[in-house]
Amino acid sequence: MALQPWRTGKVIRIENETPDTRRFWFEVPELDAFPFLPGQFVTLDLPIHEKPNKRWRSYSISSWPDGSNVFELIIVLDQQGLGTPYLFEQASVGTEIPFRGPQGVFTLKEPIEEDVVLVCTGTGIAPFRSMIQHLHRNGIPHKDLHLVFGCRNQSSLLYYDEMRSLEKAVPGFHYHPVLSREEKEGFDHGYVHAVYERICANRQPARFYLCGWKGMIDEARQRIQQLGYEKKDIHFEIYG
Repeated sequence: MALQPWRTGKVIRIENETPDTRRFWFEVPELDAFPFLPGQFVTLDLPIHEKPNKRWRSYSISSWPDGSNVFELIIVLDQQGLGTPYLFEQASVGTEIPFRGPQGVFTLKEPIEEDVVLVCTGTGIAPFRSMIQHLHRNGIPHKDLHLVFGCRNQSSLLYYDEMRSLEKAVPGFHYHPVLSREEKEGFDHGYVHAVYERICANRQPARFYLCGWKGMIDEARQRIQQLGYEKKDIHFEIYG
């Protein structure tokens, strides 16, 4: 896939999602529409270093293609880094940031002829929100669709109300929030692995999409293969 040209993205809106996570909306003034596939990412060129490759930070697009020239990113603050402190402390509505994209092949393959199991932690939910909303808003046929989302506690669950609403609106969509540090009625407790293993206890045909930290993905890939699925059934995107 050829690299996209560098363009200018203008911040038009910022909202807090959790105490350490924010939603950023970018407009691309030079384009009437910014087309992308759900699951793709953009690379921001932030003014944090002299060397270009030290300035680049990539984030999955959390919004869905709607024909506009606006896209959304959801970003968690990393106090040990340089990129997110700039975005949280210096970027504001009106800030212009060079970016390149969309890029990436972490996308749903259509037609969807088997169950889809989406497994994520933290801001790894971004590409999956895009995928689920895209399927819903375009009436794309699918089998059972499971989102297994792991966080420490309920206050860390991103897009929680939206996912609960989608669970009611989208036939076959099942939302599985998993809390590792908090026990609450209506939530799985522990880690994501036990949940997708339960979902796939019958070894039904399924495709798996994994997004989050490397440790979670490495363990999930091993466990899913131990369930009897093949490597080709597993797609992943590592964060961090």
